[in-house]
Amino acid sequence: MTKNVLITGGSRGIGLGIARALAKGGCNLAINGVREAKNIALALKELEGLGAKKAIYCQGNIAVRKEREKIVTEVLEVFGQLHVLVNNAGVSPLKRLDVLETTEESYDRVMDINLKGPFFLTQKVADHMIQYKDKNTENVPCIINISSISATTASINRGEYCLSKAGLSMMTQLFATKLGEYGIPVYEVRPGVIETDMTAKVLQKYQEMINKGLTLQSRIGSPEDVGQAVLALVEGKFPYSTGQVIMVDGGLTMPRL
Repeated sequence: MTKNVLITGGSRGIGLGIARALAKGGCNLAINGVREAKNIALALKELEGLGAKKAIYCQGNIAVRKEREKIVTEVLEVFGQLHVLVNNAGVSPLKRLDVLETTEESYDRVMDINLKGPFFLTQKVADHMIQYKDKNTENVPCIINISSISATTASINRGEYCLSKAGLSMMTQLFATKLGEYGIPVYEVRPGVIETDMTAKVLQKYQEMINKGLTLQSRIGSPEDVGQAVLALVEGKFPYSTGQVIMVDGGLTMPRL
């Protein structure tokens, strides 16, 4: 069976890298984002050219309940069933501030998009997956959360981002625990330094650090690196690993003496 996949924040950066990998794997793709549909047309065409059976765009802000509901409704109207949810959408602080200076406005914005939105979207999608799995066991559904090494690596000038990713990591464990009885695995993919528009302003700094040994593999990661990890999970290559973290960080977080 062809798998139907919803990727939040899937029109750029890591999300698009994931979408490209899954397109090559022959999945149906529902790409979520907040930009206007006309700005996503070329990306959808590219994904279908890469092998996606069908690629659609579901505009909406996952931090808003009504928009989450609209996104899921649109996916089900087109595909009928949803086999995979990839919680990828996320934002960094608009301004990097020391933890002693972080504002409530920035905290709320980051936490709403990076944690609250994925939590309640997963809740809604999980209900659908449970009902679907009772009727069909040929295509095992799964949920994949894209977090960050910031889940365990403190950055005091973007504390709200670190907190949101740490929360997403616990969210993975919570849903893996609950959905285990239904045979629905939940995974966390934890990228390191990845070259995207989000990291563009600090890439030179990170490249200098990598040149000095920050990572074991001496390069910055790409969205495609993350995409390959997600594809393996979607294809069921890790059937006995629910709740686990897949590191995609070039060895950055490996303890060394």
